[in-house]
Amino acid sequence: MQSFWLIFQLLFCLYLGYAFAARFPRWLQQLMLKLLPYFSYILLIAISLEFTQTLNQIPQPERILTSAMLISFSTSLGAFACCYGLFKWAGFQPSQGRVSFSLVLQSLLNISYAFIALAAGYLLYLGSEYWQLNLHISTWHLLLVFMLMIGFDLARAPLDHSWLNWNILLVPVGCIVGSILGALFCLFWLSHISLKDLIMLSQGYGFYSMSGIVISELRTAELGSIALMNDLFREIFAIVLMYLMGWRYSRAAISSAGATAMDVTLPMVKQACGNDFIPHAMVSGFVLSVLAPIVVSILAVI
Repeated sequence: MQSFWLIFQLLFCLYLGYAFAARFPRWLQQLMLKLLPYFSYILLIAISLEFTQTLNQIPQPERILTSAMLISFSTSLGAFACCYGLFKWAGFQPSQGRVSFSLVLQSLLNISYAFIALAAGYLLYLGSEYWQLNLHISTWHLLLVFMLMIGFDLARAPLDHSWLNWNILLVPVGCIVGSILGALFCLFWLSHISLKDLIMLSQGYGFYSMSGIVISELRTAELGSIALMNDLFREIFAIVLMYLMGWRYSRAAISSAGATAMDVTLPMVKQACGNDFIPHAMVSGFVLSVLAPIVVSILAVI
């Protein structure tokens, strides 16, 4: 019953942000717009602190990193390959575009901020240990605020009904199915993680600010740590695929970006794939951003 209460809190905050965005006071809207680009880093600092505090209770912590890298690599390639296959079956031809080296560097710099935030959380833990402080930050309550802000952000960019056609919806479908296939592949190498848990980890779609906390609350700290690092690495692999293959296989590259296609990797979509594929990124990112907390939470409790 407690698990369903936690899920309800997540969805309710997402709904509040989406449904009442226009009714928020003007000062609150402006504050949320200013905080949103940085709030995920605040959340990552808190996540890193909490996970570091529980790291000593986890046997073989080094396998968290290797597990996360394998899952993220397999699910990213799985999403790319599955989406490519779906659009080839539907008769769509590869496209062309241009890339900018400066934008690649800027994108990698943005990703590095996430790892800096994780390092800051670790240093905060070391400081609390040195000064013998009982430091605790509620990552769950921070996540609820973040979900409210995500709902607000989604409401600010309403999707054109003309975008919702079957061929664009193949992009998130490819991501979902390809991620599951990638999880099945990992089953042969990660015997310490069950098939259900691998599928659960695969359905974060790069939404690292959400997946790590939800899985830690509903399952274990070890799985939550794997989820966090998996979705961080998945975002990195998405950027690499976007610039290596996005100019030619735009839809497949967008699919590999998962939920980040409508925010973090959207500038890369515009540059590498062209403006014609922005609707694909917006629709896919929107669908997966909504599905991720729902699917991960349900898989965590069944």
